[in-house]
Parts: sequence; C-alpha cells; structure tokens
Amino acid sequence: MIDHIDRNILRHLKEDGRMTATALAAKVGLTVAPCHRRLRDLETSGVIRGYKADIDPAAVGLGFEAIVFVTLRQVDRSTMEIFENRVADNPNIVEAQRLFGSPDYLLKVIAEDLPGYQRFYDAELTSLPGVERLTSTLVMKNIKSNAGPPL
Repeated sequence: MIDHIDRNILRHLKEDGRMTATALAAKVGLTVAPCHRRLRDLETSGVIRGYKADIDPAAVGLGFEAIVFVTLRQVDRSTMEIFENRVADNPNIVEAQRLFGSPDYLLKVIAEDLPGYQRFYDAELTSLPGVERLTSTLVMKNIKSNAGPPL
C-alpha cells in the first residue's frame, strides 16, 4: 500500500524521471536515505515499472500515427497468445490493448508517412494470426499521451 509520501514521490518522478534522489528528497520533505529507500521499494514492488526517454516520433521520422481496431476470427487462448506475442514484438505497434466486446484489440501504430503505413498494413497487420477484420483510423493530432495514472 502506498501512502501520501509515496504518491508525492511518484507525482514528481512522473514530471521528471531523471530527478536525483537528493532533489526528490527535498521536494517531498524527506532526507535522502528515507527517500532513496522508498524509491527502491517502489521499484522493487513494481509500482515504478521503469524509466525511459519520452521520444517525439516525428523527430525520428515516424510522424504518422494510426489507431487500428482488430477483430479476430476466433477468440481462443492459442490464437490470442500468438497474436499478442507478435504484436508485442513489433516495434511499430507502440500501444496495444485487449478489449471487452467488439473489436477485440486496439493498436496504436506509427510509421514514416501514409505510404509507409500502407506498406506496414499490407505486410505486417494483415499477416497477424487470426485476424478477421482491421479498421484503421488516422490520428490527426495528439492532444495528450503517456500521461500515466492520476496521482
């Protein structure tokens, strides 16, 4: 169970994951040792899943985004497992959620541009196991992304 101090630590790290333990301790009103211990406990328990850079896809030539709704032909354990493993291994699929109801999955895909997305769609998405139907919606503008949970 996390308390208000842990939530405060998480709130500050969500804004700046590179913050030093010393700076973090000062922000949350602790000395460095107890702050570092709490931070280590949050990491060990899996509350903090990792640290990574927030990279602008357009800045690295991947400015085209699509949301893809996937309906499987048959929803059984084997098909879902193979499908989910292939999706997880594909670097152009940057988010994936399994849904209740129809469709079965929502994927967020990035590509260089529309022709690049078409090539990806034709070569990768249509070859995913068990796919019955793919429906793409193109992203016009990102308003909010990677916000994380409210703390």
